[in-house]
Amino acid sequence: MSLTRTLTVMVATMVLLITLITASWGFYVSNHQLEELFDAELAQSTRIVQGLVQHLSDTQSREQLATILSKTLKLPESALSESEEDEILPDGSGHKYEKKIAFEVWSPEQDPLLNTLRADDKLELQPGFAWTEVSGFLWRTFTLRDPATGFWIRTAQREDVREELSEELALGNVLPLLLALPLLVIAVIVAVQVGFRPLRRLEQPVRYMAPERIHPLDERQAPKEVAGLVNAVNGLLRRLNQALERERRFSADAAHELRTPLTALRLNLEKACEKAPGQFEGLTQSVDRMVYLVEQMLLLNRVDAGTDFSPQYHNLSAIVEQSIADVAPLALKKGIEPVLEDDDGQAMVYCNSALINTLMRSLLANAIQYSPEHTTVLTRLVASGEGYHVVVCDQGPGIAPEERERALSRFVRLDQRQGGGAGLGLAIARRIAELHGGQLTLDDRPDGQSGLCVHIWLPAQPAAWSRKV
Repeated sequence: MSLTRTLTVMVATMVLLITLITASWGFYVSNHQLEELFDAELAQSTRIVQGLVQHLSDTQSREQLATILSKTLKLPESALSESEEDEILPDGSGHKYEKKIAFEVWSPEQDPLLNTLRADDKLELQPGFAWTEVSGFLWRTFTLRDPATGFWIRTAQREDVREELSEELALGNVLPLLLALPLLVIAVIVAVQVGFRPLRRLEQPVRYMAPERIHPLDERQAPKEVAGLVNAVNGLLRRLNQALERERRFSADAAHELRTPLTALRLNLEKACEKAPGQFEGLTQSVDRMVYLVEQMLLLNRVDAGTDFSPQYHNLSAIVEQSIADVAPLALKKGIEPVLEDDDGQAMVYCNSALINTLMRSLLANAIQYSPEHTTVLTRLVASGEGYHVVVCDQGPGIAPEERERALSRFVRLDQRQGGGAGLGLAIARRIAELHGGQLTLDDRPDGQSGLCVHIWLPAQPAAWSRKV
């Protein structure tokens, strides 16, 4: 489970929900407040008409009062004929919403003096707010009776106009919040990514940490929340490094201490063989094998330690040629012909020449050891990608595909690879290739004949070396 993804999804979801709830609540409250405002304006308009009626009723007759009210409060015919899309009436004579407001005035005897609502039915006169339907439209009305004159005044407003205005104003308040929602989600994603950056910085040293290069993490870069975890991991790394160091030191010391008595034993056996030729041949071979094993263990310990191997640019072609020359005496003993195919001759790679020479000598010695007499060991060097590909093919019994990974393990000697080896040659070769950022694999011969091909790929540039060492 990705902690970054989980935190991002959770925070983004909460921001989304909270924003939607806030927007919905804001829309509802704004709509309600606007409805209250419209009602207040409706009542205020009614009281303005009330004042007008009071002023005129003292000086004008009923007919004159009706005429004046009709001229004052009735909309012109041009306004009534305009379409719904025109907000401003022609020549600035008014607004389209004017025709959505109607006025009605009755005498104290409830005779109608003004009826811009044009209601067909006679509405019941009751003071206060009410709803009524006229000509297919729902109207909001406010009715009052003037206690001084006894006139009834009613003001009405169409509900669809109120809803249209309410929704537009409410959406005007909520829309910026909704438009900002994607930006909030993006901000959350960026904040989470930036917040986890210190953890990713801690990941890099661990990713490229090797058993021979174990070092504690930089606690100064650790966030306070994981400082305890980093401290515990550093303690574990220190204990692991100490254990590996003790193991490496023990192997090196044991191999070193064994080499001296084995050398002395070999010299004594040579003296004994001079006195009794052929009597100690089996013992001599066993001692030689033990000496070879000790040398291989010392070499493996040096390779694992990865110290004292300064890389530089070297000509890989020259190193391979030198390695073939080094194993030439072994090849001559069995009548084996070493063959080198190198079209370039200038394969420059960033490597340690001694290590690459050890790698090639080990592979060539193995190929010669397991090849039948009077055969050939082919070495091919070609450019491949951003590096060079070296292939060493023998004509021996080969290794079954399912056994090849095990053959690259340490101290493994397969039955079909009989010989006097220590089971470390391929393991050391692969380790050297890995130290250079390369790869070592085993394969069949491409011509279908019996034998084994060892493929080594080495990068030409120093980037891989700097990461591994």
